[in-house]
Amino acid sequence: MNIVVVGAQWGDEGKGKVVDLFSSRADLIVRFQGGNNAGHTLVVNGKKTVLHLIPSGILHAEKLCLLGNGVVIDPLVFFEEVEGLKKAGVLGENASERIKISDRAHLILPYHRQLDVLREARASGEKSHEKIGTTGRGIGPAYEDKAARRGIVVGDLLDPEWLAKRLRSALEEKNVLFQHHFGEKPVEFEPLYQLCLDLGKKLNPFITDVRLLIEEARRKNETILLEGAQGALLDIDHGTYPYVTSSSTCSGGALTGTGLGLGHGKTEVIGITKAYTTRVGTGPFPTEIENTNPALAQQIRKVGAEFGATTGRMRRVGWLDLVALRYSAELNGVTGWALMKSDVLSGIEELEVATEYELDGKRIQHFPPSAAQLSRVRPITRKVRGWQEPLDGLSPEQWPETFRAYIRMIEEFTQIPVVLVSTGPGREQTHEIRVPSALR
Repeated sequence: MNIVVVGAQWGDEGKGKVVDLFSSRADLIVRFQGGNNAGHTLVVNGKKTVLHLIPSGILHAEKLCLLGNGVVIDPLVFFEEVEGLKKAGVLGENASERIKISDRAHLILPYHRQLDVLREARASGEKSHEKIGTTGRGIGPAYEDKAARRGIVVGDLLDPEWLAKRLRSALEEKNVLFQHHFGEKPVEFEPLYQLCLDLGKKLNPFITDVRLLIEEARRKNETILLEGAQGALLDIDHGTYPYVTSSSTCSGGALTGTGLGLGHGKTEVIGITKAYTTRVGTGPFPTEIENTNPALAQQIRKVGAEFGATTGRMRRVGWLDLVALRYSAELNGVTGWALMKSDVLSGIEELEVATEYELDGKRIQHFPPSAAQLSRVRPITRKVRGWQEPLDGLSPEQWPETFRAYIRMIEEFTQIPVVLVSTGPGREQTHEIRVPSALR
């Protein structure tokens, strides 16, 4: 049995909290795409933990967490995260027994981070229309090298001779860019090569053929929990291109990012959505209220702590977009919604939700295929009554009728049930309405 957890909006929906909850009943937890541009924030017993690479299941003792081949890995960040978890008492000295990294996963090296930052800095000037709003972590350049077949994978670190050939080839092109396009100094081979060899020695205990571990679990009919990063509207193929991330964030990425076959076992897909919508960085955002109602946007941002876990950047705020949510459900094959941050909207007398768009004077019910079209969209919204009562501490039976109506509206519009509701940041503030069959 497989269960996939994906973001249904522009990321930052609360996937980490859901993965943490489900991990206690899963046998294997696998991250399938993205890099340390992700930020999963968990609050357990009042203690906050922020993860960037390691799956959220790591907070459950003895659970095996895997980083699949679809992930891009910055070894320096990985070791920082491991050390942080050790200091927090989450990991002991047996960290490599709890975490395994695919030998096929691609590496983020210092020149990827440098290139990412330089491109964004240049786009902030005379080419501002090219600015994507990346995290500057080197994610895009690493995936770019992967697609161009000039990337360096984790397994390469264990073969010094092969690594040297691959690294020289990569630097030959990168240094032309650094010197002649950006006016920067070239990257020296020897220091970088030595760094990679040292990292390879440290990473060696963590490296394995992750696909084989997944296959073994599948043959035993174990529950495999697949964790995504970012959100469906940032998917490289189906998102608001070019204002997207550089990987397949939809549920299909769970297959290519792990080697799990399409026909193997029943799979459920839990789509994570906030009770409203946020977006980080540039790109079209139909229901944004930053200009139309800045005071309310600031209130929601403050109450919801809407600042990036990875960069601290302020998230843009808007109403719930049901058109985009339905599109995401179709892309991912969502079987159940997890509704997050419902408590943030408590006390707002009147809410709005987008149920249609107007594009170039015509009403449409679908999500436009291009960012250019989406930027011209005017959302057609429905006003609904909000709930005044704080939701924290209330059982589902005690929820106000207006909140119940909000949940029913989402279910009826998308034809997908809400199976989980979060009414606060803590693990205990999560209500499972219907347990996915993979976890029963």
